[in-house]
Amino acid sequence: MRLLLVEDEPEMVAALRSALKRHDMVVDHAATLAEAAEVAVNDVYDVILLDRRLPDGDGLSLIPQLRAGGNRVPVIVLTARGGLVDRVSGLDTGADDYLAKPFAFEELLARLRAVLRRPAEMRSDVIRLGRLAFDAAHREASVGGTPLELPRRELLVLETLVRRMGRMVQRPALMEAVFGLDDEIQSNALDTHVSRLRRKLAETGAGVTINGVRGVGYLLREES
Repeated sequence: MRLLLVEDEPEMVAALRSALKRHDMVVDHAATLAEAAEVAVNDVYDVILLDRRLPDGDGLSLIPQLRAGGNRVPVIVLTARGGLVDRVSGLDTGADDYLAKPFAFEELLARLRAVLRRPAEMRSDVIRLGRLAFDAAHREASVGGTPLELPRRELLVLETLVRRMGRMVQRPALMEAVFGLDDEIQSNALDTHVSRLRRKLAETGAGVTINGVRGVGYLLREES
């Protein structure tokens, strides 16, 4: 899962990035509305976490801008402005959820799971292919009922391929899903993670294969 965190308070940014990364999420950061608008247009995110009190204006103004451009990414507002009028204003502007600071991190995780269940492709929490099952709500994989333990990057690769199973995932899209803007990426990093994941799926008899087209991308499909 790749998130865009729009927040200008360094301590909040550091705390959220650290906590979210521990849950296998790639987190990009924007400190202003202008930066967020530029990044959100050029990159693909699963969710945007949006503060309201930003140096160059109310964070809510980003939502109509995104929607006007056809961007339907879920937006969760995280803000100290938690009064009734503020919450109503946020939801009426198009936010998918509104969470007042301070908040418990466990509640934020629950709300992230909730907004990710809303799109049509996520209505079923468990996606199955061959003997592989991927729990989209809890972001856990298993083969024949046995948990498949994967490092963070391999889990992100699998999640992206599972969500688009049977379709070619272009390399740039897969890179964006697995690596953040601030990550230092070696030229063969993606291929290394895919290779390791492919081997584990084969060793566990998952009944699926990852096929690649050199320089183009990868797709996950059931073994014939």
